[in-house]
Amino acid sequence: MVADAVTEGCGWIARVLVVILIPVGFLNVFLRYVGRYTETQLVNNTWIEAQWYIYGVLFLLMFPYLLRHDGNVRVDFWYAERSERAKTRIDLVGHLVALAPFVTLAVWVSYKPVLDSWRIWEVSPDPGGLPRAPLKAMILVAFLLLGLQTIATLIRLAARLTGREIGIRERRSDAPLRIE
Repeated sequence: MVADAVTEGCGWIARVLVVILIPVGFLNVFLRYVGRYTETQLVNNTWIEAQWYIYGVLFLLMFPYLLRHDGNVRVDFWYAERSERAKTRIDLVGHLVALAPFVTLAVWVSYKPVLDSWRIWEVSPDPGGLPRAPLKAMILVAFLLLGLQTIATLIRLAARLTGREIGIRERRSDAPLRIE
């Protein structure tokens, strides 16, 4: 599906952003400590904001990628021991009842503020700060991409329930992911 290819592209961009984010964050910390030692201001708002802009875009691009790779959060004690068919039903209902309306609401709520931000070319109030309009636009873009992946996932789940598997077969882990 086209949505899956776009989502895989988001994942690739996110991986590149991680590689960029690490040295930018390290540079900010290094310059801050060297600046303290030399009693000079070496870090500026451009680098600080660049770090959180990169992190923000990385975070937003991971929404559709996590959905595509079945990395969304579930209540394991209720979900893990179910059959594949029951898991598919739970996913389908959950995506229809919770995810699709949430994505629709997020796009609806963010649309006007994003347009307003571009119209006035909103910038950071901090000296040397970066423009805010592109980052705000990424909120809208990310939720549109999540919506596209939600539609693709709903189609895949419905096909799985009807016995007409389409696209790449999803690999589900036998053991639920646990973060402790």
